[in-house]
Amino acid sequence: MRKIIPDAKYKEIIVTRFANRLMEDGKKAVVEKAIYKAFDNIEKKLKRSPIEIFKEALNNVTPRIEVRSRRIGGATYQVPVEVPARRGSALALKWLKTGISKIGGRSLAKKVENAILEALENKGWAVKKREEVFKMAEANKAFAHLARY
Repeated sequence: MRKIIPDAKYKEIIVTRFANRLMEDGKKAVVEKAIYKAFDNIEKKLKRSPIEIFKEALNNVTPRIEVRSRRIGGATYQVPVEVPARRGSALALKWLKTGISKIGGRSLAKKVENAILEALENKGWAVKKREEVFKMAEANKAFAHLARY
């Protein structure tokens, strides 16, 4: 696994992972600038550490359980499995990015700020996606005994 260097301002690996996820065409500086601006705005609004807020929002988006396809004797079952921490945070970052890209117009900083605040309040696209995945796992609970991951 690649060693990820913490970001320059907050010294947090999760912020770097978020920047890497949002980055397009290798323009990391543009993304980092937008993230820092969004974090500054969030700090002004909520008078709390933006890193705490970001981690809390990420935690609200992180799935605890998901379904995996498992083929047994010609039939494919959707088997609910627990999500490892690393995959959970990767999915959360992916869903946040998708949520951000679905917001039209505005600057990237505004979109990032919006997405984080929505996730903090358990709203928005990313949280909806997590709930969708959870419902899918609940619906296929009967196949939990087939899990072997």
